[in-house]
Amino acid sequence: MKQKLPGIVKTDPWLLPVVHDVEQRISRFQSRLESIVYEHDSLMKFADAYKFLGINYDKKARGWYYREWAPSAHQLYLAGDFNNWDPRSHPLKRIENGIWEIFLDFKTYKDSFIHGSKVKVWVESLNGFLPRIPAYIKRVVQDEDTRNFSGQLWFSDFDWQGDAFRIPKDEKLFIYECHVGMAQEKEGLGTYLEFAEKLLPWIKQNGYNAIQMMAVQEHPYYGSFGYHVANFFAPTSRFGTPEDLKYLIRKAHGMGIAVIMDIVHSHTVKNVNEGLNMFDGTDSQYFHPGPRGVHPDWDSLLFDYGKTEVIQFLLSNVKYWLKEFHFDGFRFDGVGSMMYFHHGNGLIDSPEKYFREGVEWDAITYLQLANKLIHSINPGAVTIAEDVTGMPGLAATIKEGGIGFDYRLGMGIPDFWIRLLKEKKDEDWNIHEMWHVMTNRLPGVKTVAYAESHDQALVGDKTLAFWLMDQEMYWHMHVSDSNLVVDRGIALHKMIRLFTIALGGQAYLNFMGNEFGHPEWIDFPREGNNWSYYYARRQWSLVHNPELKYKFLANFDQAMISTIKTYHILDEEYGSQLQMDESNKTIVFSRGKLVFVFNFHPTASIPDYAFQVPEPGNYKIILNSDSSVFGGHNRISEDLTYPARINHTSGFPELRIYNTNRTALVLVKE
Repeated sequence: MKQKLPGIVKTDPWLLPVVHDVEQRISRFQSRLESIVYEHDSLMKFADAYKFLGINYDKKARGWYYREWAPSAHQLYLAGDFNNWDPRSHPLKRIENGIWEIFLDFKTYKDSFIHGSKVKVWVESLNGFLPRIPAYIKRVVQDEDTRNFSGQLWFSDFDWQGDAFRIPKDEKLFIYECHVGMAQEKEGLGTYLEFAEKLLPWIKQNGYNAIQMMAVQEHPYYGSFGYHVANFFAPTSRFGTPEDLKYLIRKAHGMGIAVIMDIVHSHTVKNVNEGLNMFDGTDSQYFHPGPRGVHPDWDSLLFDYGKTEVIQFLLSNVKYWLKEFHFDGFRFDGVGSMMYFHHGNGLIDSPEKYFREGVEWDAITYLQLANKLIHSINPGAVTIAEDVTGMPGLAATIKEGGIGFDYRLGMGIPDFWIRLLKEKKDEDWNIHEMWHVMTNRLPGVKTVAYAESHDQALVGDKTLAFWLMDQEMYWHMHVSDSNLVVDRGIALHKMIRLFTIALGGQAYLNFMGNEFGHPEWIDFPREGNNWSYYYARRQWSLVHNPELKYKFLANFDQAMISTIKTYHILDEEYGSQLQMDESNKTIVFSRGKLVFVFNFHPTASIPDYAFQVPEPGNYKIILNSDSSVFGGHNRISEDLTYPARINHTSGFPELRIYNTNRTALVLVKE
């Protein structure tokens, strides 16, 4: 009898040698899910731990329960403003499965255990008697004088009435990656409310239909960009209250903008004062003990995804953000690091190395469970995986042998652009390599394409604009100032972005400010820069100044997004080559109903340039990067109609244009 192959093996015959391993991946997931359902009735109930653990009000009992999982602790005590911070007056009692509990009745504590007051839990264990922040706490604040963090009681409701937003089925995503704290021009912290009032209209105006929010979960060090999380259930208080964040999300929904959270479940801080490290006195409560529990590159700790209480903590965290804050999905950070013991740094040169050698099976099962849960709560929610290793099945369904993500990040694309700008002269760019990088993805694997993200904007690297124009941006961005370096930079900045969105995937991402070529890098306040916020902000005045050239890049980005959306270009899985002209560095392709012409040559402008088009007829230009509106040289007439006639030698319809250097054109048949 012929073997029935899992879906990802049917799609990719290269996986035939590991078909048994693919089946094992499915089997491990099913086994783990069945054990969860057996013990907890459903995956959905299993992920309700945040309603049981932590501090929750019980209407029937008329009081507050505080529960904490700390199996190796000797004793726990709750302390805070309510008991004048007496570390031993309110002991918890051990109930079952390593869980501790205390009940505070409403009648006794209604005037002291109040909204806004601060709490900690004192843990007596092998490593001493230490104050800790409850693991499931929903708000954490930092004292301005001592700089110490504490949990804060937060008893308030938010009116979500009328917020029935869902990402429309099959809508293509145009994602605006953002960081609330650095989203304002002032030298200081931006807030959720400022973002809602000032940034959302700009995002909407520019055609983006989703924001991807960084640094939402509380993190003790601002300069970590939000990737060293300490308190997983607490939206960072730096930017405002939980209600302020909810207001931002509801306002975005009212504007038709989805809100995706950049969630960090790949690792956590080593901090003992703020985080989970040594919470019950051991290094093995939430994490793998010893060296396996430490990330060698990130100076952080790694979760033990094989432990039931750990995946319950993480899955409850996923559900919490979806249900309590109405997020529309997640971008999972560090997925490539999670899935391998070598954290994605090992050489993967055979299919076996994706499924056997060095593979962290428990982490993969956790990611499958997370995707299952997310899509059970909200079938329209979006999940995006950050993985540069090319793990097979990353964005395939679990029953096909996949991990269940909706999209993978096309991380090789921005790496390629930066490498090209750093290492190659313009005349040495290989157009075949450019095409390959944009289209190198399996059928059915939805990819988020991007030319640059926050990674390329950090100190130690440069944005595309800065790589292209560098210090010339300081002196030659006035509209009346002619400068060859700036001219080249503006031309290529537009072309690189259009080439990426037109070929690279089924969704597109841009980091805030990069749409107008934001100058310089991001450098968060730190000792080395005297704790300055100068480089941790966005200078919106640059793009709104009519005397500066930044407006040209913003104009082009808006027109580019509009063109791609209007003609549903991302509905088509791939572009189709029409011409690859190495000598003139020109690439012509079609995608959907549009024809794209890219001339990357530094000098060659060719009159009466001929190329094949899909069908005969009259074509018109609908986007021209050389237009003066976009900072170009206006060398091409956009009023002309370009007739495509059959070439009797080739038998194919052929169109002729003036093919100017460093120009991208988009044409449509009338």
